[in-house]
Amino acid sequence: MARDDNRRDRRDRDEAPEFQDRLVAINRVSKTVKGGKRFGFAALVVVGDQKGRVGFGKGKAREVPEAIRKATEQAKRQMIRVPLREGRTLHHNMNGRHGAGKVVMRTAPAGTGIIAGGPMRAVFEMLGIADVVAKSIGSQNPYNMIRATMDGLTKQSSPRQVASRRGKKVADILPKQADAAPEPAAAEA
Repeated sequence: MARDDNRRDRRDRDEAPEFQDRLVAINRVSKTVKGGKRFGFAALVVVGDQKGRVGFGKGKAREVPEAIRKATEQAKRQMIRVPLREGRTLHHNMNGRHGAGKVVMRTAPAGTGIIAGGPMRAVFEMLGIADVVAKSIGSQNPYNMIRATMDGLTKQSSPRQVASRRGKKVADILPKQADAAPEPAAAEA
């Protein structure tokens, strides 16, 4: 009895709608055969929990819903975790590249929003980033843009990860906050 309950609990956890998905592109492809043309569909989907995990997948099938389902399953299997600063932006600026697709991603102050186009915007929204400035250079192919974005995001490291890699404390890694602003009384004199 307990074993069945554990399986059911695990199944319920797996099916919980903790992930959101975004359909980025759908492509109709045709194959010419003796009797005419057979149409199929290819779907590109980005999946994320909006708390620092994101993945993408592609699926092909004869029907659109089946292609989307396959892409979503693949995306859930290929998820990566990205450290976020204050849960809203990137820790540092970075570049990503895949084939002819290049992307530049920069941190942004609070209130900036997501300034990115097309497929990159979908990745950032599913990741849970609220403030970022990004630009795609080169290929406009959504597959290459998403792969380049994921390449850049995998290079992202938090101060804690850098400190542990160097064997130092986080305070030693971060820049010192020495008297940030002069006092206004000195300016009046």
